[in-house]
Amino acid sequence: MRQVVLYIAMSLDGYIADGEGNVAWISGQDDSVENKDTYSDFFKNVDTILMGWNTYHQVTAVLSPAEWVYAGHDTFVFTHRALADQGEIHFTAEPPEKLVERLKSMEGRNIWVCGGAEIVRQLMENHLIDRFHIAIIPMLLGSGIRLFPEQKGGIELRLVESTQYNGICELIYERREIGIQ
Repeated sequence: MRQVVLYIAMSLDGYIADGEGNVAWISGQDDSVENKDTYSDFFKNVDTILMGWNTYHQVTAVLSPAEWVYAGHDTFVFTHRALADQGEIHFTAEPPEKLVERLKSMEGRNIWVCGGAEIVRQLMENHLIDRFHIAIIPMLLGSGIRLFPEQKGGIELRLVESTQYNGICELIYERREIGIQ
């Protein structure tokens, strides 16, 4: 069965971007050390990507304006803008929880929640994120875009794996079957 996986980096104090939406601070503690590549193995098990408009804009305007880095994968961009699909890139105003429920009923590999925080919030409220793969970056931002907003109740998790390299701690949690509601 397909899993919905949040694979994301955050600062030690819980932010996924600084106050201007920048992510240039995402790196290990020593620039002369090569970071471990956990992304490649993760990405092999994904065929669908979910992201909000701000994440899409950052990828296409800042991080990789010359080429679409998720070629070969269906990508759904949540936006209220009326835009025509561009090949594998689908623009949608459908509520994230409805789209995810539909996608999970279809055959395929995992569904990656790439960003942003509002999409994460909506999926968490509906208990639709199965796995949380979070890289904690050795940085205290102090402010910015928080990954996890305040919410009613909690979500019980089970640690599946942890890895550390160059000051970065990657933690992989899965939802426990019985959660706090």
